[in-house]
Amino acid sequence: MGLIRRVTKDIDILGVVDRSGGIFRIIKADFPDWLEEALAKVARDFNIPHNWMNPGPTSLVDLGLPKGLEDRLTKKNYGNNLTVYYISRFDQIHFKLYASVDRGGYHVDDLLKLKPTSEEIEIAARWSMTHDVSEGYRKVLKSLLKRLGYDDVVERI
Repeated sequence: MGLIRRVTKDIDILGVVDRSGGIFRIIKADFPDWLEEALAKVARDFNIPHNWMNPGPTSLVDLGLPKGLEDRLTKKNYGNNLTVYYISRFDQIHFKLYASVDRGGYHVDDLLKLKPTSEEIEIAARWSMTHDVSEGYRKVLKSLLKRLGYDDVVERI
């Protein structure tokens, strides 16, 4: 999507699209055996880490995605057999804030490169607090937001 420019070691998979019953929804990714085998071959042939396609973020599907995420997806077709839906900048802010609180590091850098407004950070912070309702998480979140200059948001959450 060109939102952030940096080298990455893997592709994060949030979920897969399910269109059954005429309803468009994102469901938890569960890689079938044939896909796992294909991914292993690509890793072997290109000498890259075996987990180059990472379904770790798919747990977020169970916890709840940001409201309206499906409506903000950008669809891109790669040939006749592969369609990829990319998340929006707004949704990336949600995921990067959540990861920044949890893991810090390059996630914080990525978040700042997205240049979120106070309103966007507040919405993302409120969403993230539904995923970790602990007081400890809330304290770390507020500390991070203060450090990043979002004191106004800290006061509202």
